[in-house]
Amino acid sequence: MQLSSFPFQILDWASISRQEHTGESGLAYWQVFMMNNIRVRKVEYSPGYKADHWCKKGHIILCTEGEMDTELDDARFMKITAGMTYFVGDDCEAHRTSTKNGCKLFIVD
Repeated sequence: MQLSSFPFQILDWASISRQEHTGESGLAYWQVFMMNNIRVRKVEYSPGYKADHWCKKGHIILCTEGEMDTELDDARFMKITAGMTYFVGDDCEAHRTSTKNGCKLFIVD
């Protein structure tokens, strides 16, 4: 990741609108802020959410509330709970997320 030059900023997430995304099941709500080519997001998955696609984008994800399961395309499953972070690079293991009871995430990609 290249953190190109940008001035010091403070962001009030209350000022960022929520976008609704439908999963294979459940809903995801995204708040997105772009800093040059870096996307910073707060994401909330509803109970029963399952992604409708396999993702190959790199992410740094901090689970701030709840828990989620991340399935890798090699059949591994990773459980991420509040306070845990996962990292994956662009075009590395394809992954998709699901959650039984919902969760909230902070994501940089």
